[in-house]
Amino acid sequence: MDQLINYLLEFGPLNPQQITLIKRLVVSIELKKGAYFSEAGQTARRVAIVQEGVLRVCYYTNRGNEVTRYFVDENNFAVDLTSFNHQIPSAEYIQAVTDCQLVVFSQLALQELSAVVIGWDEIIHRITAKALLEKVNRVNPMIAENATQRYLSFMKRFPALANRIPLSDLASYLGITQSSLSRIRKNITG
Repeated sequence: MDQLINYLLEFGPLNPQQITLIKRLVVSIELKKGAYFSEAGQTARRVAIVQEGVLRVCYYTNRGNEVTRYFVDENNFAVDLTSFNHQIPSAEYIQAVTDCQLVVFSQLALQELSAVVIGWDEIIHRITAKALLEKVNRVNPMIAENATQRYLSFMKRFPALANRIPLSDLASYLGITQSSLSRIRKNITG
């Protein structure tokens, strides 16, 4: 729980009473590898912060192909923001790639924190802005790159993540087949 509080303090001040309230309102959960935090078709009603492990956000195309949009690792939020903010069904799945420890805020908890904690909305705004900027920076450079460049860019930006996720998920994220990814890795390592 201290990890969560330290993370929040990076984005704004909190006094001891506010910290006590936050600790009372959040729930720690364990999510086993392969389990879903949220599923497409359901409305997002909670937000997770990854304390330990890796989640992936994915969807299925109309042809039934699974596409990994991005990964969420430690000290990052996981939520379908559009579904959560507008209370509409999600088009995405959030699935554990590894066993995960999550700290979860319910929608009601976030509403209470917004009403009671001065500066809470600003803290959430700063966290959301940071997450959206990271998402844009993660996707935009990959658009113009070929498959090998995308793989090398991923390895440079997320070296610790590459060994924690299945090759099939990495290939999906990079927009290539698993056999293409294997070939790229073989060509790079010689």
